[in-house]
Amino acid sequence: MNVGLVYDLRSEYLTAGYGEEETAEFDKEDTIEALQGGLTELGFEVERIGSAKSLVAALAQGRRWDLVFNIAEGLRGSGREALVPALLDAFDIPYTFSDPLVMALCLDKAACKRVVRDLGLPTPDFALVRTEKDAANVALPYPVFAKPVAEGTGKGICAASRAGDRRELAAVCRVLLKRFKQPVLVEEYLPGREFTVGIAGTGALARPLGVMEVSLSGQAEPGAYSYCNKANFEALVEYLPVEGPAAEEAMELALSVWRGLGCRDGGRVDIRQDAGGHASFIEVNPLAGLNPIISDLPILCKMNGVSFQDLLRMIVQSALERLPLDPDKERAGRR
Repeated sequence: MNVGLVYDLRSEYLTAGYGEEETAEFDKEDTIEALQGGLTELGFEVERIGSAKSLVAALAQGRRWDLVFNIAEGLRGSGREALVPALLDAFDIPYTFSDPLVMALCLDKAACKRVVRDLGLPTPDFALVRTEKDAANVALPYPVFAKPVAEGTGKGICAASRAGDRRELAAVCRVLLKRFKQPVLVEEYLPGREFTVGIAGTGALARPLGVMEVSLSGQAEPGAYSYCNKANFEALVEYLPVEGPAAEEAMELALSVWRGLGCRDGGRVDIRQDAGGHASFIEVNPLAGLNPIISDLPILCKMNGVSFQDLLRMIVQSALERLPLDPDKERAGRR
């Protein structure tokens, strides 16, 4: 089986003049090498495609693949993670991870939280600040937590994200609106422990891979798994395995979110405890980082006895379950 690998290589964007923060979610060469090597070990013929623009060029040349392993984050817009899945859907090419609707929904944290809330699942109350004037109308109990509505890797999150009063909230919203050119999500601040839950599979076959606590050191930026803390996690963050009732509650919530949103194949759900110690949904990452050494999902998996190779196998197996039994016959019948 021929598998195409679609990704955004960080070094290419840096060479093109983009900044460090702009490219924070993109992958390094060692991640692509690890994925290519792991997929080859699983018995696939792997072809590197590259970014969405490279995919467009390849499709225009008539190139096709039995499956695309997609980890492309995209650069611009609220639909950036949905771009590659939409292109592949247009050409009837199967791919790993979630479809365009789910990718776009999960990237917009406010829209995602509305759906999670409608599912009857716990998530902190929130407001969306689109302009500086909106910040004055936020009617949430302080402290609150502010972050860009559609970013990842902790971008835009720092110690100032936790606002203790209206003045502090106005200040952080002013900075984020100007810097990221997108609305700011403002949530009730949850003071409890922070977990991330790994998930593999789709729908009824989805299952938790374990729970990992994100514990900040005394030298870390306080109160948040921020961009700085993530970038310097070796010195500032301790990752801890979680078991017992707290883990069970986090996994149950994460699995309900994953299935309720329609996420596929593998990813992470971030959970934080409220003041009473109860789990509450923060956000979901249906396109989680897959560097075998430094990404949260592989770290979590290793902590719970799941190797990087096993993780790749579970992701691909889940994607293959969506393929028709006879792909050539099925595609011919739709022409």
